[in-house]
Order: sequence, then C-alpha cells, then structure tokens
Amino acid sequence: MITDFKDKFVSADEAAKLVKSGDHVYIQGSTSVPEILVDALAKRGNELKDVTLYSAFCVAKGPAPYCRPEFKDSFLVDSFFVSNSVRKWIEEGYGTMTPRFLGEVPALFRDGTCPIDVALINCSMPDKDGYVSFGVSADLATSAVECADRVIAQVNKQMPFSYGDAVIHISELAAAVEVDDPLVEVPTAVPTEKEIRIGNFIAEHIPDGATLQIGVGGIPNAVIRALENHKHLGLHTEAMTDGVLPLLEKGIIDNSQKKIMPGKSVASLALGSRRLYDYMDYNKDIVIKEVAWTNDPFIIAQNPKVMSINSCLEIDLTGQVCADSIGTRIFSSVGGQHDFVYGSSRSEGGLSFLAMLATTHKGQNKIKPILTPGAGVVTTRFQTNFIVTEYGCVNLRGKNLAERAKLMISVAAPEFREELERAAAERFGYSFLRLK
Repeated sequence: MITDFKDKFVSADEAAKLVKSGDHVYIQGSTSVPEILVDALAKRGNELKDVTLYSAFCVAKGPAPYCRPEFKDSFLVDSFFVSNSVRKWIEEGYGTMTPRFLGEVPALFRDGTCPIDVALINCSMPDKDGYVSFGVSADLATSAVECADRVIAQVNKQMPFSYGDAVIHISELAAAVEVDDPLVEVPTAVPTEKEIRIGNFIAEHIPDGATLQIGVGGIPNAVIRALENHKHLGLHTEAMTDGVLPLLEKGIIDNSQKKIMPGKSVASLALGSRRLYDYMDYNKDIVIKEVAWTNDPFIIAQNPKVMSINSCLEIDLTGQVCADSIGTRIFSSVGGQHDFVYGSSRSEGGLSFLAMLATTHKGQNKIKPILTPGAGVVTTRFQTNFIVTEYGCVNLRGKNLAERAKLMISVAAPEFREELERAAAERFGYSFLRLK
C-alpha cells in the first residue's frame, strides 16, 4: 500500500519544511510523540520564529529538543497538560500552559480559539485499504488532525493499529516519513504495601458489573490487583495501561453490563509496555476515542456503577483537592479527573474515589489545614466523595465542614493529627469541638 502513495513519503527534514514561521503546531501525545519529526523541526530552530507548539499529556523519551534557550523566540510551548518533556522549560518561564479540562480542548481547536496549522502525528503502517491509525493516542490528535491545514505523519512499524476515532487515510497526509521507532514504554508500577492497603479499601466498594475509570501508577494498579475475584467489569477510561491486561485476559473485564459501547473497552489513550501495544494491535474489542467523547460526563454517566478512581497531590480539611500543582509550580494539569468525578456522580450506583498516600516521600503531610498557597483546586469540595489514604477510606458526601474535617483527620498520618485537630478547632470552632 505504501507504494501506491510513494509521492507522500519524504525525509523527516523535508517534512519539517512544511512548518512556517507563525504556525500553530500540534504535537501528538501519550507515548506517541513523533520524536523523529520533532527532532527535524527542532533542527530548523534558527530559521523559524513565533511557532506555537501545542502539547498535552505525553511521556516522551526525554526533554523536548526545541526547549533550548537559543530557540526561545522560535518556539512557544503552550501545554494543555505539563509533561516530562516540557516541565522544566515551563518552570523556567520560557513556556506556558493553558488551563482547560482535557475533554474541552478539542472544542478550542474546532472553534478556532486555539488555531491549528500543522499536526505532527505518529501512525501505524497502513491497512489494506490505505488507512493508518494514530494507535495509542486519539485524545487530542483526532480534533487536531481534523482542524489542521497540513498533517505530517511518522508512519511507524512500531505503532499498533487501533480502532475508533484515530484513523486517517494516507491520501489525506501532506507528508509522511516511514520510520521504525520504538514507542516509549512505561513500566508497570508495582504497588507498595501502603498502596496495596489503599487498593483494598477501594476494591471493597466496587461491585460486580461496575464500569471502571482508572488512572496511572501504583495505587490504580493496587486497585486492579484487588479486583481479580470480581465479575463482568467494564472499562471506560481516559488512559489504558498494562494494569488492566490481567483483567482483560481473564475475562473479568468483559464490558457486558455497559450501556455505552457494550462489549468494548474504551479509552482515549494508552501507555504501557510493548505487551500492551501488541495486545491493542488490530484488536476490535478495544476502541480508542477522542477525549471530548471519553471524558464527556453525560456519556460517562450513561454507564451503570461508574467507579472513578483518581490520584491527587494534596487535600485540605474541607475536601478541596489539588492534583495539578505543587504550590504555584504547575506539575501536570486537570486531565479527566473532574469529568469522571462528575460523570460517576450522575451514574446509577456510581462512586468516585480520590486516593493518595498520606505523606510525601519526604514525610511531609499531604492533608493540609488549607491548601498550599498557589495550589490549584482541581476537584472542589462540592464534588468530593470518597477520600482514601493508607489509613482508611472516608465518604465526605453530605457531610458539613466540621464533619469533613473530622473524617479527613482520621485518614491523615497519625503524627499530624494533633496539629490538624488544632487547626480544625480554630477554623470551625464549636461545630467541630462538639464532634469529639
């Protein structure tokens, strides 16, 4: 099939010439960053000026090659989700980020608020009909490709072919570069003893037939490990990881009780090991949809018993959750946490869990009297339900401020509880003291 469109294929350096000064360029995310195209674009840093680079959630091979002081007027990094490749650059003040729920970003592209001139994507080899797949990342890529004047693709032997929104015919590409470039692999996080306790607390509340939204890391993997005796689970999530493979392979996730796309596991992106990518390849039981669809709370809510499981960085005594920043330092972004917390609240039998270790790796308290100044509130106290640490699982739903403080203190690290008790008594007065 490539021979039928050989006029589309050029070198990476030739493809990068399609980017002009002043262009707005989308760079695909997840573990699908088109690294060879990005390298070729960075090599033009001395020729270009005022090129805006949009990025989102991604796990790149290292710092982005365009994040160099001599290119500060060549490339403006504008991230919707601060990731490893651009985090230091943004911290240093050279780049910036646009706050937005990830599921709402496609609308910014489509209505022209954030214009797209060029989309750089990483695709599979074409199928027999000439279609290539974006593989592990439909999230923002689908809308960016739809809106771009020029779509430039790595056609990559290492990219799985996935079904759903992430497909384009090779004839629609402005240019293609054939590569054999391994995807970044994200090792499966092995849960610690404390994370296993958190996973067990959450799993106790998850019924058979639940639809899972589950994130990335040790705590989500601990939850998954605790679900191996469950039945008829479904998957409708933002990010699919290696953690769900055992449940898929054993038929524990069979998607039989979902209302939205029954029989199919649904995600907007995937990141994991080669085993996950191989499992996805031409697997019609997995559907990769754009993030505006997967993260739509009103779509999420149509599934029964939606279990939303997300992590956070710190929580205050009233249930305000920070998940995107450490003080004023932007660490990541909102992603889909808010959408799934809200969607699960509207789902029949749905529950949301926000989980974290009670202390940082340095032993600092993560349950605070008030959030660290500058911390962003990702999930408001009006939305928080279950809060989980290694010390327990509490439900804030329907609880007043004083009751919330009492519950939050009960799942804090013991060495900080007296300090939190004093702070709560000072803040909430007799309404808190009477609870003792």
